[in-house]
Amino acid sequence: MAIEFLSAACELSKSALKDAMNKGAVWLTPRRGKQRRQRQRLRRATAQLAPGDTIELCYDPRVLAAEAPRADLVEDRERYSIWFKPAGLLAQGTDFGDHCALQRQVEQHYDPKRAVLLVHRLDREACGLMLVAHDAEAAAALSALWREDRVYKRYRAQVRGDLAATRGSAGRIELPLDGKASLSEYTVVGRDVATDVTTVDVVIHTGRLHQIRRHLEAIGFPVIGDPRYGRGNKNRDGLRLAAVAIEFVCPLRKQPAAFALDPATLGW
Repeated sequence: MAIEFLSAACELSKSALKDAMNKGAVWLTPRRGKQRRQRQRLRRATAQLAPGDTIELCYDPRVLAAEAPRADLVEDRERYSIWFKPAGLLAQGTDFGDHCALQRQVEQHYDPKRAVLLVHRLDREACGLMLVAHDAEAAAALSALWREDRVYKRYRAQVRGDLAATRGSAGRIELPLDGKASLSEYTVVGRDVATDVTTVDVVIHTGRLHQIRRHLEAIGFPVIGDPRYGRGNKNRDGLRLAAVAIEFVCPLRKQPAAFALDPATLGW
């Protein structure tokens, strides 16, 4: 059994090993004949190993001890579902575990036989809407929308400074990122003079890594609470960035699909 093999190979107790397996820190690469199959998480302590199988333990007690906020189901459309990912929750797990990831929480919500395939990503520090597919065909069709920039994506953010006074109440940011053309459009929706904070809605037309955060920092208005970009924008309550709206023509139903959060529910 897998648990016996691991117990003999390391100094961890069986209870610690079972916890690691439940949280996705153990990996199995099966070998059948001369071929190795796809690497997969191994969660069953009683799983039988075969000659040639490779088993890995990616053990980090800090990761395994972490607790993640819970995601909320917004709508289930059978072949895909829409979820609210809170700040602090990963979209997808790492080698060291997936118990603090949206994908695993969705898997636990549904029948084990129901596929859970991520269509896009959202930064761990950010919150907002995420779409999850439940079969390979749906995942491929929906992923194509993101890849071809056929999804309307609107975000709500708070930045340090008076953006409207400096650059106008609405504008475009077309600074290239990673050597590629990038476009973000912003609209100022609020201003708090006392805290020197401006609230903006941002629509992105490309999907570069940390696009909104990098674009706003580049023009001198970093997102509040961003741990990576900007100066003078620290915030003990975290990153002020949320994905609040997603719209597209559903390739499965051939009908418009729109999902939106009430920004008032964000609490900032």
